[in-house]
Amino acid sequence: MQLGWELRHLRDKAGFTLAQAVAGLTFSPSKLQRVENGLTGLPKVQDLKNLLDRYGVTDEEDVEFLVKVHRDSVNRGWWSVYRSVLPSGMGMYIGLESGARRMRTWQPYVVFGLLQTQRYAREMFQTAKPVEETTTEFVERHIQLRMERKGALTRREDPLELWAILDEGALRRVVGDSDVMREQFEEITTLARRDNVTVQILPLGTATYRSSFNFNLLEFEAPLPVVVQVDAADGSNISDKDTTAWSFSRRFDALRAGALAPIETPNFLQQLAREI
Repeated sequence: MQLGWELRHLRDKAGFTLAQAVAGLTFSPSKLQRVENGLTGLPKVQDLKNLLDRYGVTDEEDVEFLVKVHRDSVNRGWWSVYRSVLPSGMGMYIGLESGARRMRTWQPYVVFGLLQTQRYAREMFQTAKPVEETTTEFVERHIQLRMERKGALTRREDPLELWAILDEGALRRVVGDSDVMREQFEEITTLARRDNVTVQILPLGTATYRSSFNFNLLEFEAPLPVVVQVDAADGSNISDKDTTAWSFSRRFDALRAGALAPIETPNFLQQLAREI
């Protein structure tokens, strides 16, 4: 993403179209467009240098910086060991999640993934296993992956800043049994005590705006744009368009305004635990 953003910025500054930028080079305009959108990388460092030369980038420090970004872009992430069980597009999302500084999320149906306990996640996957015809290996690998992803919240250096809004319905929907749910409520309460984690709950009885689908807003270091991710039946929709980010930020702000204050989350979860 960073390499693509830098190259798109340099191309615009130089006044080239995609076709003009790749004229005489070894890749197509559509390939460059995918690179600029962060969907793929440039296979060779010489391809990058050719583009930089065409864009008039001659400063050695600038070239060296972009070459380093290029090297980082072709390295496999830690999640690559799970690639055999990842659905289409999931690898890209995990990469974005791993590099994000802040995340805002809305989840109306189940507990948000990074807040889930291992037991809760296992019950979810086991319930879906006979319907979706997945294997035991698939289930166990996905549980391992989810627990590793969750480490972004508790790592020592630069932990992910998470602001999650959960619909009460997601918390009342029993996964596994009452013991699993009580353990899950305790885990949310524990994580919410961290300075980098904020959890709000939107009560069912509150007449306010509710998005009917879950979404994530991922924020990175400048100058990278905000990225929006929305789950779909056939995978994950990802966009870094300014208009999309603005639209989903408005949704999140409306949900946050209608939800209980973060300080009320522990008491609400304790009450749910007693009811269950």
